Amino acid sequence: MRKLLLLALIAASPLTFATTECTTADKAQWQDQDEFQQNLVLQGYEIKKFKVTKGNCYEIYGLDKDKRKVEIYFDPVSGKAVKEEIEDEEGGYGY
Repeated sequence: MRKLLLLALIAASPLTFATTECTTADKAQWQDQDEFQQNLVLQGYEIKKFKVTKGNCYEIYGLDKDKRKVEIYFDPVSGKAVKEEIEDEEGGYGY
């Protein structure tokens, strides 16, 4: 019974559902999505999927210039990477 209660508490923890927050700036200040993606391509990224997250980030899934699988969250105002996950040689993501 204690194990079930502990598991329920862990599952309900706010950290379990933490969202990466990138900006609170008004969307009028954000970089144009198409231009932002074009700049990433010019830097050597291959974008497989692009989306705007609930945390007000530009998020990409794809490959970096070294052809490693990446998932990156960007601040849409500054264009800086806020969180980056790169697949390691074993196929998992390193943080």
